[in-house]
Formats: sequence, structure tokens, C-alpha cells
Amino acid sequence: MMGNTEDAQDALQEAFVKSYRSLHRFDLSQPFGPWFFQILRNQCRDMLRSRQARFKMETLDERLEARPASSEKGPERSHQRTAARETLWLGLKQIGDEHREILVLKELEGFRYSEIAQILEIPEGTVASRLYHARHALKDVLVEQSVEYP
Repeated sequence: MMGNTEDAQDALQEAFVKSYRSLHRFDLSQPFGPWFFQILRNQCRDMLRSRQARFKMETLDERLEARPASSEKGPERSHQRTAARETLWLGLKQIGDEHREILVLKELEGFRYSEIAQILEIPEGTVASRLYHARHALKDVLVEQSVEYP
């Protein structure tokens, strides 16, 4: 959600501190993951709002150049993975925040529908609907970029 590793690590650290301070409000009958991820999500949103208010957003190209190369063996495979990651991030940047958020939660973070519903405070049916529309929005962006989509 943050677009770069350093900001993501900062958000994660702040979310851990906030969750520790709020442990007295945690319902022990509920799973910890979705509760914590909601805190992390809010922290990311706060940091993004703050960043937009203070600084002009750096370009995606600059951020991608700063990313470390893939650790997989073989320069060709590494190049393919880097190109695919860049394409995905470009596509995610072009779709709306709501679409990007739900795709990150489901496809990148691996949360179940019920957990996403709890994190976003929406019904599970809405999760399914938003995910459907988000996938199609990303597909449309990738098709516009002439990326082959399975």
C-alpha cells in the first residue's frame, strides 16, 4: 500500500506500537490478524495522507529503480520477475484506492474474505463484489498497456 519498503516498514512499526497500546481493547475471542491489519491499514492511510500533504509524490519509476533486484538465480528469470513486478505496480497505481486496497489484501496479503470484511468493516458479499470489480479494473489497465492477461 505504501509503494516502497522503507515507508511500509515505518508503517508496520508504528502499527505495532499502536496495537500494543491498544491491547486492552482487543477482544480475545476474535482473531488477532484482522484486528492488527486494520490498525496497520489505518496507519498506512494516515501516512499516505501526510506524505501527500507535505511532499509531491515521487514517480513510480524512481521507486521501482530503488527496489532491490530479485534474488532468484538466472538473469533472464530475474529480469522477467522484475518486469512483471513493475507492470503490476504500474497497474495498481492506475486503479482507484478502493480497488488497490482490496487486491492487496486478497492477492498479495492472502487474507480470506471474512478477514477482509472485518478489516474494511464491510459485509463479505461486498468484499466479493469489490474484488470482482477490482480484478476487472486491473485487467483493463493491463490490457491498455498491451500486457497479455491469462
